[in-house]
Amino acid sequence: MVKPTRVTNQIRTLRFAHGEMTQADLAERIGVTRQTVIAIEQGKYSPTLELAFQIARVFDVPLDTVFAYPEQS
Repeated sequence: MVKPTRVTNQIRTLRFAHGEMTQADLAERIGVTRQTVIAIEQGKYSPTLELAFQIARVFDVPLDTVFAYPEQS
C-alpha cells in the first residue's frame, strides 16, 4: 500500500482559476502523464523539486502558493 504524502497542494484550484485548465493540459505543459498530475493532486505522489517549480511557473505563482508541508503536531 502506498503511503500518502503530507505535502498538500492547490493544483486543482489553480487549474480552475486559470481557465479551467484540464489535468491533461497541465500534464502536457510540464512533460508528465495525466496520471502523474492526478496522483499529485490527490496527494498520492510528491513531485520532484524541479517538477514542483515547473507547476508553479505554469500558474505564475510562488512555489508555496501551490504546495505546503504542514508542521508536525
